[in-house]
Amino acid sequence: MIELNGRGYRKPELPTVVICVDGFDPAYVERGIADGILPTIAGFARDGWLGTAEAAMPTFTNPNNVSIVTGAPPAVHGIAGNYYLDRETGREIMITDDRLMRSATILGLMSQAGVKVAAVTAKDKLRRMLGHGLDGVCFSSECAATEIEAMVGRTRPDMYSADLSLFALDAGLRLFASGAAELLYLSLSDFIQHGHAPGEAAADSFHRGLDERVARFVEMGAVVALTADHGMNDKPQVIFLEDELSAWFGLGAARVICPITDPFVRHHGALGSFVRVYARVDHDIPAMMAATMALPGVAGVYDRATAAKRFELPYDLEADFVVLGDAATAIGAAGTEHDLSGLAGHLLRSHGGEGEQLVPFMLSRPLSGEYRLRAQTRRLRNFDIFDYALYGAV
Repeated sequence: MIELNGRGYRKPELPTVVICVDGFDPAYVERGIADGILPTIAGFARDGWLGTAEAAMPTFTNPNNVSIVTGAPPAVHGIAGNYYLDRETGREIMITDDRLMRSATILGLMSQAGVKVAAVTAKDKLRRMLGHGLDGVCFSSECAATEIEAMVGRTRPDMYSADLSLFALDAGLRLFASGAAELLYLSLSDFIQHGHAPGEAAADSFHRGLDERVARFVEMGAVVALTADHGMNDKPQVIFLEDELSAWFGLGAARVICPITDPFVRHHGALGSFVRVYARVDHDIPAMMAATMALPGVAGVYDRATAAKRFELPYDLEADFVVLGDAATAIGAAGTEHDLSGLAGHLLRSHGGEGEQLVPFMLSRPLSGEYRLRAQTRRLRNFDIFDYALYGAV
């Protein structure tokens, strides 16, 4: 057994696969089951566990993947976004490595305890974080080497494709079948979910492919657990908050940081429903907060201390205040900083706020009585998934 962040995790008694399906809003599950797109996952309701849990805030890729593999919120592990402003230097930095991580991972500790562990991510930006302390296999679809392509049987896909995720799943299947992994973590891309709502043909095709691969893991005897890093909503309204603050308080009055920002700019144009605001020293932060809260579509405005406490975020990394959009509203910095041409005619669909916090939480095997009671009576988090997969499944 290993211990991490106040929890104990036993070594897998059966081969175990945990999958983070990026952007897997519960609406895809509901529609997919109703339309017969997800027959394997539908069977989890009968043979395993099929429910929902809350993702960590903000509902972005980096904070939630690291929460899942550490079993803890960002206040513990230190990754609170995909992009941040360094208060000491004033530099804006995209997070693509593990330098800010303040916690070991379940994957790393398991590998050091002699378990054969593998982590495969669709997006290379996660590879170093998932591989933090990992003595085992760790690679991305996005930057798959020649030997990985040979193992999977095809060349690495374009980063803007559904196949980026399917490639990661297929690589996991090969690793599992070869005996190279007893504990496997697979993290996918939300390319499809950003562009296609539940019931659209492209979404159905991708989720059918997901379900087929989950079925193969189950057939090979694995305990399979699935959750997501965030949900997804249409965002017909956009607020360019830095422009608004400049109009009210003067040009340069504040800097708005969009922590959704990552290398996958075509997914969302760096627009999500959670932003951080850093005010100039001589400006009235309460006045800025009040003016922001009055904007239609703003769901909440929280000062530094309140945001850190409410959303379990590291206080030392937090902004002067945090702004959340409602389920239909994305918030950006200045309008000139966001290129939406990559949407190619699609309606903006994005995430980041509390409106995208509910995610699927499912296992291929039934839960023990104790864990079933927990799931029914306690607040369930997506980062409980390793605990449930390793202890709760029977």
